Amino acid sequence: MKAILICAALAAASLTGCAGLNADVHTANPSAALQGERTYTIARMPSQDASADHPQFETMLRDELAKNGFTDSAGKSAHYLLSIAYDTRPATIGVGATDCAPGACERSPEPPFSLFGGRAYQHALTLRFFEQSSGQEVYKVSAASSDRDADPLHAMPVLVKSALAKFPFDAPPDWRVKLRADQAGGVPAVVSVKPLQP
Repeated sequence: MKAILICAALAAASLTGCAGLNADVHTANPSAALQGERTYTIARMPSQDASADHPQFETMLRDELAKNGFTDSAGKSAHYLLSIAYDTRPATIGVGATDCAPGACERSPEPPFSLFGGRAYQHALTLRFFEQSSGQEVYKVSAASSDRDADPLHAMPVLVKSALAKFPFDAPPDWRVKLRADQAGGVPAVVSVKPLQP
């Protein structure tokens, strides 16, 4: 029983961020070079047009893209079309077993209470760059992080900063970005960017 409680405490500590902020980043076409004029326009889905939060996401993203030499064409002709997708959902912590027969290892239901002060949430952001002329996707990057705050606006600075910590990310496709929170509540600073070992 003591060992189980220690393991549960360690799992909870990793979600609360006591080790600092971090996000996992995955890229498709990691060696693709974004060539040509660094102008873009954002393609919005109808749900994003209706969202009160989406303009704040776009503002954070525009600021980080500008640091990488990209300019929003403000609806005029642009070299790239940028698609933005994000979501926040409850995360679950499970225990995997490899020594049981198929169908015998059913997923256990979530506990009706939390031992360590709240549900965990998984936040994700995906950016896709398409060449406007050909419609071909030339670069895709996703960032994901976990914490105990259900508000996607709280997670967005970490996700945006992580997704654009290297631009573009080269091979390998999977990276861990560690960040340091800004004391004034602003955008976090990148501490390290390291490839994840397979």
